[in-house]
Amino acid sequence: MSIQALRERLAALNNEANKLLAEKGAQVWSKEDQNKFDGLMDEAERAQSQIERTQAQLDKTRDENFADATRVVKDAAPRDAKAAEDKATFDIWLRKSFNQMNAEEIQRIRNTMSTTTGSQGGYSMQSNVAAELIDLLKAYAYMRQAASQMTTAQGNPLSYPTSDGTSETGEWIAQNTTATAADPTFGTVALNVFKASSKIVAVPLELLQDSQIDISGMVLKRLADRIGRISNTGYTTGAGSTDPNGMVSAAGTGKTGANGQTLTIIYDDLVDMIDSLDAAYLGNSGTPHDAATAGIGWMFSQTMRKVVRKIKDGSNRPLWTPSYDAGIAGGFTDQLMGYPVFLNNDMAVPAVSAKSLAFGNFKRYMIRDAMDVTVFRFDDSAYMKLGQVGFLAWARTGGNLLDVNAVKLYVHSAT
Repeated sequence: MSIQALRERLAALNNEANKLLAEKGAQVWSKEDQNKFDGLMDEAERAQSQIERTQAQLDKTRDENFADATRVVKDAAPRDAKAAEDKATFDIWLRKSFNQMNAEEIQRIRNTMSTTTGSQGGYSMQSNVAAELIDLLKAYAYMRQAASQMTTAQGNPLSYPTSDGTSETGEWIAQNTTATAADPTFGTVALNVFKASSKIVAVPLELLQDSQIDISGMVLKRLADRIGRISNTGYTTGAGSTDPNGMVSAAGTGKTGANGQTLTIIYDDLVDMIDSLDAAYLGNSGTPHDAATAGIGWMFSQTMRKVVRKIKDGSNRPLWTPSYDAGIAGGFTDQLMGYPVFLNNDMAVPAVSAKSLAFGNFKRYMIRDAMDVTVFRFDDSAYMKLGQVGFLAWARTGGNLLDVNAVKLYVHSAT
């Protein structure tokens, strides 16, 4: 079965489950209703798993054969002249070693790309090209779907101002009585950046020599994929010393499972998780779509999803609402107890004392990208004998939870 057919099958299963939810409404669910819904969710899980396996194989084939090497497409609208010139210069640097360039091309490289590491083959990307790489990173899934993001020109240490006003209140006072002073309390959190490596991307000479291939777009996409994956791990579970201070590392505990819940979570735990958060952090989300846009919801892995999607309330009604028509106008993501779900496979799987689930306002986590990106070109014998040229990028990125009370974690029992 093709991946498109699998996706259509998954959509049909989700729509059937949503139809069942709508038909039953607030009624108490019978055993037959529960079994039917669970069966749909089991089949949806199998379809989702098959989609992921098929996509992983397609991605592997693409990476091995450079199937994403697209042809150059003429811009529909005129580009900024400086940006177009920088992109063209970067394209020359990718395709040619210095001994293959003419004097004019060498001068173009030196005029637009920093040569502070030139003796080692490394050059800083032009700001326009670095911005394109950062835009690709912003499109990366998981934490970047929900968190706030900022970009700075350089990677200097940065202290970000914070203020928690959830405990502040006004007062009732008598006529002609002076108001009490209550200045807001401000603090700061470190929002430093750390160096992430893309590892070396080896590109066949044939692609570099084919002037019709969008080589810069392909290389930037590969670098962004790799840096995006490793940085998401940092944003999620980093310790803050050699990588970002991850959301899980910074957030507090909202609920600890009772003895025996080393692999499970129950309905009451989910209720307690929501109530562990001050209502001020939830805002006026209104609809699941608004909540997702505001970064409010649940975050856990696909493994944890298998656990929570079958939990029922006191009337045996499912708490899980599967997505339908996701990605089009009016479509919603999966919801749990009315709040959207952000899947993040860097979250821990259910285990003893594991922090496998988060709930809160993920916009309070700030991701910072620095535009001083350095790229290296390797065309020594180790690569030339294979007919390849290697490229390596160092990017600088970081993150921190600006308000530790904005996100809470579920912790499995230790016994």
